[in-house]
Amino acid sequence: MTDEPNRGDAATGGKARRAKAAPSSDYTAASIQVLEGLEAVRRRPGMYIGSTDVRGLHHLVWEVVDNSIDEAMAGYATTVRVIIGTDGTITVSDDGRGVPVGRHSTGKDALEVVHTVLHAGGKFGGGGYKVSGGLHGVGVSVVNALSEHLRVESARDGFVWAQEYVRGKPTMSVTKVGPAGDRRGTTTTFLADKQVFETTEYSFETISQRVRESAYLTKGIWITLIDERTDRERSFYFEGGLQSFVRHLNRNKEGLHRPIYVEKREGQTSVEVALQYNDSYTENVLAFANNINTVDGGSHVTGFRAALTSSLNDWARKAGVLKDADSSLSGDDVREGLCAVISVKLTEPQFEGQTKAKLGNAEVKGQVQTVLGERLTQYLQENPGDGRRIIEKCLTAARAREAARKARDLVIRKGVLDGLALPGKLADCQERDPAKSEIYIVEGDSAGGSAKQGRDRRFQAILPLRGKVLNVEKARLDKIVGSENVRPLIIALGAGIEGIGDSFDIAKLRYHRVIIMTDADVDGAHIRTLLLTLFYRHMPKIIENGYLYIAQPPLYRVSTGKVTKYAQSERERDKIVKEFNTKNVSVQRFKGLGEMNADQLWDTTMNPATRVLLRADIEDAAAADAIFTMLMGEKVAPRRDFIKTEARKVRNLDV
Repeated sequence: MTDEPNRGDAATGGKARRAKAAPSSDYTAASIQVLEGLEAVRRRPGMYIGSTDVRGLHHLVWEVVDNSIDEAMAGYATTVRVIIGTDGTITVSDDGRGVPVGRHSTGKDALEVVHTVLHAGGKFGGGGYKVSGGLHGVGVSVVNALSEHLRVESARDGFVWAQEYVRGKPTMSVTKVGPAGDRRGTTTTFLADKQVFETTEYSFETISQRVRESAYLTKGIWITLIDERTDRERSFYFEGGLQSFVRHLNRNKEGLHRPIYVEKREGQTSVEVALQYNDSYTENVLAFANNINTVDGGSHVTGFRAALTSSLNDWARKAGVLKDADSSLSGDDVREGLCAVISVKLTEPQFEGQTKAKLGNAEVKGQVQTVLGERLTQYLQENPGDGRRIIEKCLTAARAREAARKARDLVIRKGVLDGLALPGKLADCQERDPAKSEIYIVEGDSAGGSAKQGRDRRFQAILPLRGKVLNVEKARLDKIVGSENVRPLIIALGAGIEGIGDSFDIAKLRYHRVIIMTDADVDGAHIRTLLLTLFYRHMPKIIENGYLYIAQPPLYRVSTGKVTKYAQSERERDKIVKEFNTKNVSVQRFKGLGEMNADQLWDTTMNPATRVLLRADIEDAAAADAIFTMLMGEKVAPRRDFIKTEARKVRNLDV
């Protein structure tokens, strides 16, 4: 979760924006700037690492680690070591070939060129690497530019060579610092620049998840992560590669068969896929290109889906499971309960955007489709029992999807006929521009009443929900669409729900701030979790686009009669009481939003000038899927183990 800054435009009740400055007419040749060296990176870091928040900070780690992984993919490294230092540094070392040293055609040492010149490296032209995941000569120089201090040591040719930099500029020449002995490879230590980043606090779990993925994707590599701040250490080594990855992703679910695996080279592309169906109702497909997680998919995912749909339909008809009169299974039908990992490795990957969210190589679609289609057909022929279980799962999904489509169409038709296109409980706002509108999803009519009275009706809509929200982790699509709690929310938001053809359209979303506002107690937390599960599983684009928020209502009202302050925790309450410095203090604990007066709710939780909102983000898809499955899924044992493990960390228990 990330804090949402307060907004100061008129649409949200804040102050009007400043008038624009008059444009300058002095636009001459002297106005054209040329940024030398790495200055462009420091001036516009977001262009190279996406952002300067916690994501951008961790992106620095990925760039250095990916260089070491590239050595492993090329067959030259077997171990990678990542250390989070107590001083805020990150150290990444490997036992690969080491960065080349010696005079370069530019007149500088090759080691210095790699670290100080954009688009310089061994990943162009195929001479140094056949496949790579780094930023192709951009990565390590960008890390250097955005670091207060960076030191690199290269052990090769019998010696250790080193150079140090401050904010991208060398402070020493490349120097031979001693004999290498048995040591080989590259060691990089850097300190992220506090002048650039909003935070320099690394997450052990975030880095752990990323290096775990790298270990799965590169069979036979040993990766060790050490956190010197907390004296924690984890090591990762997976001989099974993607098959181990799929088993890990499905560990809290029941698999319908053993993982189906294929690894084959097609043309200039290495294709590796592992997949397994489970007893859940959701799809979990992770795709990688040269070990880069392509979260927005691309041609390899398109090829995978085409092979899956066509192969299952062809086998089902030949086996007689699908009759001539039956409709073919759709892509949505064959992906329910599917867990898969796709990994392609190619010499010239074409990514859309610097941060590589989507693979664009058109030829990869056909290559993946051919490789997976052949293997899947062979597996189904050799394992007809597994094939029938998979097809029966798909047919059940198809029936549920058809029932959901009919329920949705019925709701839409009734709404149009009755003139009630929007739910009756919804108190809509006057604003029609989604970018300026927000909706509060609140629990119960009592809280809904306070929110409706306290809101600014110009841009704030209120939708009260009655009773517990359906746990969609355990429900099929038809039950979800028919739910008395979920259906009004789907209609109010206006974008539809994923899983029924192409019925979800983010462009039709009626509000660009969807705010969950529940009581600050256990019941409120439960409802909030149920709603988050709904959004993550069936409306993920709302989260991905940064439109989902969580309100932060106070727990306490602390007053001396003349002065009133609010606290969101016991610690904050005690601090306020101490600041007042008198025993004439009144402390009120709010048991629910309905206990707050309308003006109190506005002042503390709904006023854009004073409120605090947490924005919901998905930092790691695999980790998010695992936590939702564990906490909200059918299996009790993983949830019980989690509670036992985490119970000792609880400080404030509301029972």
